[in-house]
Amino acid sequence: MKTLKVLSVMTVLVAATALWVTSLSLNASSTDDRIESSAKESYIFKTYLQQDDIKIKSEGGVVTLTGTVASSSHRSMAEETVTDLPGVLRVDNKLEVKGEYATPYSDFWIGDKVKTTLLFHRSVSAIHTEVDVKAGIVTLRGVASSQAEKDLATEYAKDVDGVKDVDNQMTLSPAPVKPQRTAGEKMDDASITAQVKVALLFHRSTSAIQTKVKTRDGVVTVQGLAGNAAEKQLVTKIATDIYGVVKVRNQMTLEKAN
Repeated sequence: MKTLKVLSVMTVLVAATALWVTSLSLNASSTDDRIESSAKESYIFKTYLQQDDIKIKSEGGVVTLTGTVASSSHRSMAEETVTDLPGVLRVDNKLEVKGEYATPYSDFWIGDKVKTTLLFHRSVSAIHTEVDVKAGIVTLRGVASSQAEKDLATEYAKDVDGVKDVDNQMTLSPAPVKPQRTAGEKMDDASITAQVKVALLFHRSTSAIQTKVKTRDGVVTVQGLAGNAAEKQLVTKIATDIYGVVKVRNQMTLEKAN
């Protein structure tokens, strides 16, 4: 009789364990499906990376990116967007960069980063700006809506790593320049975070600063260690000017002077 009771209890435990394992497996599969879907539906993937050949595979929250992209900035954008999605534990970025954009500090490489930097900032109009780079010297052509916008384009371009100088030949428009995005466009939090991270990485003055960036409903929180108050203020300035950012909470701490 006791043997039958023991067998009965063991049977129940085995069944419960099997049900628990199945439930975990289904939950993990559901999370992986959601991660892959969220990545594909993000603003970054649907807007900037739509022409790239990117395959996204999530297994237990570990995401592998494979395929080819047009530039190193696209590779960074893909990784940073996926990294910030709920449920992602780690990203294995195996994306390959095609052609001349793959060579660090080449004119193509520098130009790509300047274009990306201008594209992310709302205070400049990247779609109306032509970027040409020769021997590290950047020439900007196109139309700016004001002298302030033209000056800001020069400032952002000059601070990109690898840029030696900027020749801004943009002309001023007598009429307002059409914005590159419409007010009704939805920017998801993962895409905002990716833009802020990449912008800070591409700016020479903030590239070495270790920051942690999180976004919720457009409000960006930045944590990390800044060398001084000026560095902290610059991080806030750059992040605030990124498309989709509603507010920046800069919680960075300052290094103690020796």
